[in-house]
Amino acid sequence: MAYRRAVIPALVGALLITLLLWWAGASAQALQLRGSTSVFDVDSVNELRRWLTPWSYDSSAALSSDGTAGTDPGQGTRYADLYGTAMQIRFVALFAFFLAGALLLLRRIPPAQGRTPAAVLALWAWGPVAATLAVTVSAPWLIASRGRGSYRVLPQLAGVIASSGPVAVFAGLFTALLTVAVARVAAKGADRLPRRDVPPRAARLAASVGTAVVALSLVVLSYQSVAAWIQTSFSGAGLLSEPGDLLRQWLLLGAWAGPSTMSLGHWLLYRVADVLLLAVVWWSLRLLPGLLTRTTAPAMAAGAVCATVLGLLASQVLRMAVDDTAAVWGPVHMLSPLGTGVPAALTVGVTAGLAALATLHLAGDRDPLPSPVVPV
Repeated sequence: MAYRRAVIPALVGALLITLLLWWAGASAQALQLRGSTSVFDVDSVNELRRWLTPWSYDSSAALSSDGTAGTDPGQGTRYADLYGTAMQIRFVALFAFFLAGALLLLRRIPPAQGRTPAAVLALWAWGPVAATLAVTVSAPWLIASRGRGSYRVLPQLAGVIASSGPVAVFAGLFTALLTVAVARVAAKGADRLPRRDVPPRAARLAASVGTAVVALSLVVLSYQSVAAWIQTSFSGAGLLSEPGDLLRQWLLLGAWAGPSTMSLGHWLLYRVADVLLLAVVWWSLRLLPGLLTRTTAPAMAAGAVCATVLGLLASQVLRMAVDDTAAVWGPVHMLSPLGTGVPAALTVGVTAGLAALATLHLAGDRDPLPSPVVPV
């Protein structure tokens, strides 16, 4: 799909997800009304507020809850101004990151010739990724607005990055559907881009190598003792002496231990969710080279990131189905795990995509050269 055809749906999608998350953040004030607890219980209201606060321009609740506004009105105003700056950067970065990712995905996975479901899923997965990147970029200003930016900087940064919340997942789904609908209209009359024939052995080998990279994070690094070692191995002095929490966010797809605290059957049931994650990643990477119009490094990396996020979402939905706490805490708490692990999915997905691309090339699958430069 040419840039001139992909740019309009990408702009529509970027604008839509920005407006949806801005509207969600503006709705956080409604949860402070007196009648909100008559619709939801108090715990659900607090959980919904946690979902929406990262996208809210209302700094009063966030600053007062941290106790950072201070008693000096001028000081409180400065902190509120920093908070407003952080939110402006957050929404501009969200627009830019989603636009760039959507433009790449629509060019390499155009919604035509059997690629429409793949395009929808890829753009849906890219929504939480763009939200996570936007939250990360704006985190320094948000930390400074709390009035204690010099205290445990990296743990604070890790906490802010993890605060994107399930609202980005829901906004990403609606955005993906509308973006693909606009892209199908924009693609009418374009040249047909048939799917590439990828050697099955090369595709399976590349998918296996990429899945092995994801399994390293999910199975090895996320094991309780290894995760604890990663988080507690740094004990130096200074502002940047505690990167353990930050590394945990960007390296670990989960956390698991042996069945010592639960029955073996229950433990195996939870491990099925991990198997599902790896199965989704393998199958996605298996199909990805044939779905792409060209197997470039950016396209494979972005596709692998989306595959990892989709695997995470599938495993989280399965855990919700087998979790028995929904009847106790309610549906809001049941949906809270959605979207967790996206920073690690970004790191691991990029690595898995590049590893899969290198394996494809080593296995002999390469894109055909353009006709003017095909050797005689």
